[in-house]
Amino acid sequence: MAWLLAPVYDRMVRVAEDAGLRAWRTELLAPLSGRVLEIGAGTGADLGLHPPTVEELILTEPDPGMRKRLEAKLAELRASGASLPAEVTVRPDPAHALDEPADSVDGVVAALVLCTVPDPAAALAEVRRVLKPGGRLVFLEHVAAHDRPDRLRWQRRLDPIWRRVGGGCRLIRDTERSILDAGFRLESITRESARKMPTVTRATIRGVALAPTET
Repeated sequence: MAWLLAPVYDRMVRVAEDAGLRAWRTELLAPLSGRVLEIGAGTGADLGLHPPTVEELILTEPDPGMRKRLEAKLAELRASGASLPAEVTVRPDPAHALDEPADSVDGVVAALVLCTVPDPAAALAEVRRVLKPGGRLVFLEHVAAHDRPDRLRWQRRLDPIWRRVGGGCRLIRDTERSILDAGFRLESITRESARKMPTVTRATIRGVALAPTET
């Protein structure tokens, strides 16, 4: 049902973005520089928030409906003279098969996408492959509410339905564990409830993980 989600996605998340998600995005993107790739860029919520130190931005979005809106937003921002990296490209790469050489990007952005990819381990292995040694993965994801057993029970009950109506989105992923299992080292992590999000998606983590310096 992903084709139904794309036309309404921005309206669905606008209140939550205004209530704090956009500020979190801006904070997370601030340390990035050089060549940056974003997996599952969606409709372009991060566009216009990148620091001037980002010289090239590669946006990957495999869903055609989302990608169409991403391209439209990029064109609109360019026409308005908004602050954007010197080079921005949009590509259809899925997170588990990025069309990039190994060790080729300085940073990767994963924002509300690792809940949706079919295989988080494969996606994170690919992120690790394309990142330069010591490169940054910045992430913002909703996760299983392990610290709230009552909420976690509801997440488990609703997960089979949620994934069908939410374009494959899962409610019970342990994304912090997946990042660590992929070989990244956490530089920083914040666990916080996202305001104005549906109750079952309020548990979030955000932070920075570093790619290994040695293979």
